[in-house]
Amino acid sequence: MLFQDDFDGVRVADVRRTLTECLHAAGLGGPRLDDFVTAINEAMTNAVRHGGGWGEVRLWRAEHLVCEVRDRGPGLADPLTVPRARPRPSANGGMGLWLARELADSIDVRSDAEGVRVRLTMTPEPSTDADPS
Repeated sequence: MLFQDDFDGVRVADVRRTLTECLHAAGLGGPRLDDFVTAINEAMTNAVRHGGGWGEVRLWRAEHLVCEVRDRGPGLADPLTVPRARPRPSANGGMGLWLARELADSIDVRSDAEGVRVRLTMTPEPSTDADPS
């Protein structure tokens, strides 16, 4: 496990900074780092806004970098319908999961009586540092 913590609306920014540091140390950089952090932030913001006001985030390395955001809210009516086309903004939001899908390599959303789990993955680009010898 590279990182694990709980968050609420007050702690989202601090957790995001720590996640950024962990992801950078794990080999993610440049625009892919920014994209993955933004995708994770959208999932955390959704957990705070729609999932009971707090959540848990876990980050680990498997074949890819994997970040899971969980909440204990009422769940989604249909978690399999993460929008594929850009939704129209509304007073209730509606852009978060779509944006996360656009920015991460993959997204998996599961919902049940215990809340929502959003699992995002990103593959670090191979190092371009070549040994000149």
